[in-house]
Amino acid sequence: MNTKLKLLVMPNSQELGNKINQELQKLNYSSKNYLLDFEANRFNNGEGKIKLKEPINNTELYILSDVGNYGQTYQMHNFTHHMSPDEHFEDIKRAIASTSGHATKINVIMPLLYEARQHKRRGNESLDCAISLQELEKMGVDNIITFDAHDPSICNAIPCLPFENFYPTHTILEQLIKNEQLENVLVVSPDMGAMERARYYADMINTNIGVFYKRRDLTKVVNGKNPIIEHLYMGPSPENKDILVVDDMISSGTSMLEVAEKLKKQSARNIYLISTFALFTEGIEEFNQAFNNKLFTKVYTTNLSYIPEDIKATPWLETIDISKYLAQIINTIYNKEDLEPLWNPKKSTIQKINSRLKGI
Repeated sequence: MNTKLKLLVMPNSQELGNKINQELQKLNYSSKNYLLDFEANRFNNGEGKIKLKEPINNTELYILSDVGNYGQTYQMHNFTHHMSPDEHFEDIKRAIASTSGHATKINVIMPLLYEARQHKRRGNESLDCAISLQELEKMGVDNIITFDAHDPSICNAIPCLPFENFYPTHTILEQLIKNEQLENVLVVSPDMGAMERARYYADMINTNIGVFYKRRDLTKVVNGKNPIIEHLYMGPSPENKDILVVDDMISSGTSMLEVAEKLKKQSARNIYLISTFALFTEGIEEFNQAFNNKLFTKVYTTNLSYIPEDIKATPWLETIDISKYLAQIINTIYNKEDLEPLWNPKKSTIQKINSRLKGI
C-alpha cells in the first residue's frame, strides 16, 4: 500500500504552507488537500499542546515550521506574548509527539534552521543547534530539510540522519535578472564566512568575487557578538559595476549597510543586497534612510521566513516566492527520486540566467 503525503503546517507558516499545498496539487495534477487537520492550543500560563484531528496511519508527514516568526502571539497571564524561536521549536516537538509513532516517516522542514547561529562553541557556551538536531533524531525524525544553513557542517551533529540543505540561489537570480537591467556584475561577500555562498552565486553567472574582511574587537561582546571595528575590501574594483552583496540572512542589517556604503564610496553603480532570510531585528529605519540616500538599489529576499506586511510594502524590498521549489523538494523526497537536480540547477537554467545578462 502506498503511503499518503501530508503537510503539518504550523501556525507560524500558514501562508507559505497554503502555497506549497497548491503547488503540490499542480505537480501531481490533483485537487487533493495535502494539509493535515490539527489544533495548536495554548493555556493561559504559556504551556501548549498539539492535537491531530485526523488519522496518520500509513502517512509520510512533512512538518513545516518558521521558527523565526515573531509575529505569532498568544495571551499569557493577560499579556500579549510574542513567540520566540525556542517556543516554535517546542511546538515542532509537540507535533512529532502527537503522531504517537503512527506516521510512516517524519520529515521536519525548518527553512530557517533553529539556533543556526549558535553552531559552534567558544569557551563554556551551549551548542544549541547541534543539541536541537540530536533531539529531533531521538524523537524519531527521519529527515531534516532546511535552506541556506548558516554553517552546513552542523550536519555532523547527526551523521546518521539525512540533512538536506538547499539554496534558493537560482530562483532569486532568475527573478533579479528578470526585474533589473544588470551590467558588468560583481558578486561581493560581506565577510569571509559567506565566501562559499558568494562563489555559488558567481559561478551561476560566471563572474568575479570580492570579499570584505570584518575586523572585530575581540575584547568586547555587544548583543552576543564581538563588535565590528572595520570592513576591509579585497577583490576587483567595484567602480561602475552592478554589485550583488550576498549573505544567508540580514539580521539587524547594520553590517550589510556598512558594506554598501563602502562600495558606494568606491563608485559602485547599483548595489543589490541579497539574503535568503531578512529578519530586520532592529526595524527598517536605517534601510529607509540608506535607500533615500541611494546607498543601495534594492533588497532581494525570500518568503521562507516571516516578514511583516508593512516591511513587504516598502519600495526597496523584493520578496521571492520559494513555494514551488519547496513543493518540488517535498514531491521528490516523497517519490524517492534523485535530489541532485534540485541541489544543482540544470545547465539550461544557468544558460537562461546568462542569456539575460549583459557585459559580463
